[in-house]
Amino acid sequence: MSKHEKLLTQILHGKSDANIQFDDLCHLLRRLGFEERVRSSHHIFRKDGVEERINLQRDGSKAKVYQVRQVRAIILRYKLGDEA
Repeated sequence: MSKHEKLLTQILHGKSDANIQFDDLCHLLRRLGFEERVRSSHHIFRKDGVEERINLQRDGSKAKVYQVRQVRAIILRYKLGDEA
C-alpha cells in the first residue's frame, strides 16, 4: 500500500483527523486532480466537477481537524477515493 493510499484510508476512516500532516493532505489533493492556488496562508483547491472549493490552513505542521473533515466529506460525496 502506497503512502497516498494509507493517507486516504486514514482520512476516510476518520479516526485520527488531528494527526494528518498539512503537506501530505495538500499532496493528496493535488494527486486527486485538484488545482492549488496559494494566497497568503490559505491554500485553495478546486477541481472541475466539484462544486465546493477547499480552503486549507496550517495548524503548525498539521492540517486543521475541521478541514480534514471537510476534505473527507468531499472525497466521499464525489467518490474521489478511487483516483488516488
